[in-house]
Amino acid sequence: MTHIYIDADACPVKQETYNVALRYGLQVTLVANSRMRTPPYSWLKLIVVDDQFDAADNWIVENIAENDIVISGDIQLAARCLKKGASALGTTGNEFTDSNIGNALASRELLAGLRESGAIMGGPAQFQKKDRSRFLQNLDKIIQRIRQASGNFHPEHRLRA
Repeated sequence: MTHIYIDADACPVKQETYNVALRYGLQVTLVANSRMRTPPYSWLKLIVVDDQFDAADNWIVENIAENDIVISGDIQLAARCLKKGASALGTTGNEFTDSNIGNALASRELLAGLRESGAIMGGPAQFQKKDRSRFLQNLDKIIQRIRQASGNFHPEHRLRA
C-alpha cells in the first residue's frame, strides 16, 4: 500500500497532505530534524533524526518503497526517490518525474552558482495560494495513477481523524 513521506522541517503543505491521506486511507510519516507538534492520528508518525547534513533525506531514501510518495522541496532528494520507484512531489505542487528531474537538477545548480557569485539575490518565490491548489491537485493525480496501475481502484478505506 502506498505510504506518504514528508520531508517535514520546512514543509508548508503538511495539513493538506493529512487531509488527502485521510480521504484515501494512507499512512503518513513526517521526517524531521527536530520535534514538532502533530495531530494525534494513529496513521501519522513523526520520525526525528539527528541534525547531521541530509539525515532526514537519507532516512527517507532508506525507508521508501516503490509506489510510495515523497513530499519535498529538495530536488536532490526527489531524484534519489525516483531512482527507487517512488513518486516525488514538490511542496509547490510540481511533480518530479524521470523526464524532468535532470532539468530541475541543472536549474538548481545554475541558480546556486548565480547566487554564490552575487549575480542574483534571494531564494525561491513566496508560497502562494495557487501553489497550494496545484499541490492538492497533483497529489490527488499521483495517488489515482498509483492506484490504477496497481489495480487497487476500490473505494477508499477511510481513516479516522
